[in-house]
Amino acid sequence: MFNFTGKNKPPPMLNVLIIDDEPHIRSTLKSLIKVACRQVKVVGEAESVATGISAIDRYKPDLVLLDIRMDDGTGFDLLEHYQHIDFKVIFITAYEQHALDAFRFSAVDYILKPVNPEKLVEAIERARQMVLGSFQNQINVLKENLEPDKKTDRKIVLKTQENIHFLNVSDIICCESDGNYTTFNTVQGERILVSRVLKDFDEMLTDHGFFRVHRSHLINLRHIKRFERQDGGYVVLTGDLQAPVSARSRDKLMQIFEQIFEL
Repeated sequence: MFNFTGKNKPPPMLNVLIIDDEPHIRSTLKSLIKVACRQVKVVGEAESVATGISAIDRYKPDLVLLDIRMDDGTGFDLLEHYQHIDFKVIFITAYEQHALDAFRFSAVDYILKPVNPEKLVEAIERARQMVLGSFQNQINVLKENLEPDKKTDRKIVLKTQENIHFLNVSDIICCESDGNYTTFNTVQGERILVSRVLKDFDEMLTDHGFFRVHRSHLINLRHIKRFERQDGGYVVLTGDLQAPVSARSRDKLMQIFEQIFEL
């Protein structure tokens, strides 16, 4: 029986364009997509910024797998050609480890070379859910965080079901775990609920002045007001927010206090 309601209609085909100056990378991506990605079609490929722009204008892709460093420029140069980016982007990059932090903070999807098939499939699936209207702002955050001599405050992008938030890291007071979700408390009084586990942000923020005082709390050390010893010990933060301190973390926190405040 034919179904005219559309309830069982398969998801639309995702048209993908590959832009990379290495032929073997383009070939690998095409092969992996063909084998592992359902409802995805590679509509074309290009090897440079110039040919990439032409290919985007010709094929009007939904998603671009974009190399960062090419012979005639960068993936950022290509994106700056467009006043409005109406396609999704996943960067294909061989950036060194320290620069990958900038990608994670900006919430821009990326795949490391050599390409991991599972990571590729996961990134393409996430691409279906990306919010296109804010992608240019995500790119701006990424480029700013990639600056080698960056002196301004690092920014982080947080995606919720309703919005995408662009925060200065220094404005985050603490992060609270709630199962598979994390709540961010900010100096503006916001509580931002993100569908990611606290461990992800612990790994991301520890080198930027944050400390995991408890399995459920990650705090910004710049916002500590005092440490209370009663009730097992807890810290009082900006806005009089409180975070418990586990026995395992207490000694390390005291050492940090001594270093910061020269107690």
